[in-house]
Amino acid sequence: MKLPALLSKARGQSCVMCHADDGTIVSAHSNLYEHGRGMGLKSHDGMTAWLCQRCHYELDHGNKMTKEEKKLFTLQAICKTYMELWKQELITTKGKK
Repeated sequence: MKLPALLSKARGQSCVMCHADDGTIVSAHSNLYEHGRGMGLKSHDGMTAWLCQRCHYELDHGNKMTKEEKKLFTLQAICKTYMELWKQELITTKGKK
């Protein structure tokens, strides 16, 4: 599912994992199949994390983490991203009035 408005919220943010504020922060898609990733497919846009270039590269191509560590890193990063989205009131819920 494409959610460009959600992906664009990464602009101007800090990396949720290392706290870098270096202008390289993007909404990095999860590499987990349970998040919708497949052959030639990115995961659902809701399964992204605000990562700097260094953390994003290490997650996608690095060899410092095991497969299980990468999974945990991904899940933590997505949770931290959603906590920031809520904290900054960049996402809300529709409630009864």
